[in-house]
Amino acid sequence: MRVSTTLHRASSPLGIFRYRDFAFVWASTTLVGMGTQMESAVLGWFVLTLTDSPFLVGAIAAARMALNFLALFAGALADRLPRNRLLVSVEIIMGLMGGLMLVLIVTDLLEVWHIFAITLVMGVIRLCQMPVAQSLVADTLPPERLGHGAAFNTVAMNIAMLCGPVIGGFLFKGFGPQGAYLAVASLYLCAGMVALGIRTPVSVRTRAPERVMSTVIGGLRYVAGNQVLWAVLAVAVIINLAGWTVHTGLAPIFARDVLGSDSAGLGLLLFAFGSGALSGSLGFTMLPNLRRPGLLLILAVVTWHGSILLFSLSTSFYLSMAIFVLVGMSFASTQVLILTLLLRTTEQQFRGRVMSLRSFAILAYSFGSVGAGAIAGAWGAPGAAQVVGFTGIALVALLALLAPQLRRA
Repeated sequence: MRVSTTLHRASSPLGIFRYRDFAFVWASTTLVGMGTQMESAVLGWFVLTLTDSPFLVGAIAAARMALNFLALFAGALADRLPRNRLLVSVEIIMGLMGGLMLVLIVTDLLEVWHIFAITLVMGVIRLCQMPVAQSLVADTLPPERLGHGAAFNTVAMNIAMLCGPVIGGFLFKGFGPQGAYLAVASLYLCAGMVALGIRTPVSVRTRAPERVMSTVIGGLRYVAGNQVLWAVLAVAVIINLAGWTVHTGLAPIFARDVLGSDSAGLGLLLFAFGSGALSGSLGFTMLPNLRRPGLLLILAVVTWHGSILLFSLSTSFYLSMAIFVLVGMSFASTQVLILTLLLRTTEQQFRGRVMSLRSFAILAYSFGSVGAGAIAGAWGAPGAAQVVGFTGIALVALLALLAPQLRRA
């Protein structure tokens, strides 16, 4: 009886936090995610108030991802160095860079080029943080709990996405950029302190080093030889090219031009999306054993882009909010399933490089965002969303035909 009770507790969703190292990884990820989302919201507004230039606001957003091609090398580092120590170092450096921004603001020495330089450096550092933290999810859990680990990792990011921008906006309004950046730097430093508690067994620490380029090439060959891995990464490219553009770039245009709303309406629309995303990721934490995640991933992407098509047809604000909840739920489901498949399929010594390729796929968003904006300018936001929806469904259907092992994974 006592044994069965112990097994039941261990298999329950929240039982995953009994693995102390995973609990530290999750807490560190949550703190970093909150700081990142706060910084993202504050940075654009800060640049706008300093320069009154929408072009520079767009340029600073682009600068955050400008060096994403270095993700391949960040993954090689994650596979060559002890990941727990690397995570501590990366997050403390993030905190120090946030502190540097704070000092420049307080001393009134800040210039626009400082913001771009710090943003570029932070972008490179963040390229290391994401694959290391996600690899540690698998390093700190047994194989049968990876589905729950991926779901709770996505929950952490969705909590940050829901709360971070709101908190950052209030701090900026009440205490100025110095108050906002004090909070951002503190969150990063706290994340690094929490990461100090992560221990990884000797078996998951890296072996004797080889040349960095050899490590990178070895990772690319490993992915190319595994149909499930390259297919999942192809899905990551597809969703960044298509679905991601709607709740980021097109949502403000819908709010103003289609739904006749203002910035408050846009905030409610994005809150609906965030609520759906959080609900979707929490739903996966309740599943005792995730089966056929490959097939579920295909269905989630189709549902995501199908709900975008529904959203494009609505002219009612409240109906659009309801549909955006569904968009958010299918978005989060896709994120959970991508991470689950990558962690389950990848051997330990390749996890850093594979997760860095997941970061590298984000580059597709730049092309998708520009394309969706151009289509919206020519045909309106509903036309752009319809192109995005049909493109996402068509591409994932083609991928499902080309990669049958993904359907069976």
